[in-house]
Amino acid sequence: MSFVNPQFFWALIIPFVIFAFLISTNKERLSRVFDEKVLKRLSAADEGMPMVVRNILMLLAIFLMIVAMVRPVVEKGDKKVEVQGLTLLTALDISGSMRSKDVYPDRLTFAKTKMSQFFDAMPSDEIGVVAFAYSPFVLAPFTADKETLKMMVEGVDDSYINMGSTDFSALGELASNLLEEKKPKILVLFSDGGDEEAIAGFADILKSNDIDLYVVLVGTDKGAPVIDENGKPLAQKDGTIAITQRNDALGELAKENGGAYVVASNGKEDIQQLVNVIRGKYKNQQQGAVTVKERVEYFYYPLGLGLLFLLISFSSMPRRREV
Repeated sequence: MSFVNPQFFWALIIPFVIFAFLISTNKERLSRVFDEKVLKRLSAADEGMPMVVRNILMLLAIFLMIVAMVRPVVEKGDKKVEVQGLTLLTALDISGSMRSKDVYPDRLTFAKTKMSQFFDAMPSDEIGVVAFAYSPFVLAPFTADKETLKMMVEGVDDSYINMGSTDFSALGELASNLLEEKKPKILVLFSDGGDEEAIAGFADILKSNDIDLYVVLVGTDKGAPVIDENGKPLAQKDGTIAITQRNDALGELAKENGGAYVVASNGKEDIQQLVNVIRGKYKNQQQGAVTVKERVEYFYYPLGLGLLFLLISFSSMPRRREV
């Protein structure tokens, strides 16, 4: 037998010994005033439990509770547990074009909603989150806590948006580092796309690192004006309003790299379709084996016995009787 929290014993045993000493040596207040024969007639009835016995039971109850806090266990050795689920890296586009309002209320907010739906559709899987534009960065490490992931994504607002050009190669390098020890390597982008020139280097990085790409495309074919940080349409050098359209080249790249893509729409069918494709391909592959210590807990025995002794000591208080 061993103990899980032995430090509790050494932290509590000294105060317990001091308390037991004070209880055993300290007389009741009445015994300091009345003669022993007079006190006997004033205090306990014949059926009352002697004070010494009651104190012993109370101290024994406290000691057993301390033992319960230490958590006695019997170790049965290590056990390997297979952890089910996938590990995925998701990426949220925060480039300037994500301010456009061709989807309600804007592309960034719509993409965040789709990410939350994706998290809900994969409850037992570990997911990490990065944001990307000119320079990608980690928003949340890999975790199965979907509520935390949704909170982190929800915190991405307009102030995060970068008007610089999107560097997909930098995103690919970051993804390859984060997914280096993962198998399979899955990257899911939530973006309004990118042109063939911008994603050329990105494709090479994905192929060289065996990363499967999946894309949720946000925006419309018609497009909408690019909005600046002041909420006004951005004008080009010739004075015309800059229009940004959804570019499906990123989706085609996903298909070429063994993945798939969907165009985000209202409802949850699009995300569920993508999740079905992912689960169908990997058939819920295991993340690996985790070694855990198998043990049998025995803390409830001293705890139950301690509570019983405490109940007896309090229920057997001597009753006063009239003279």
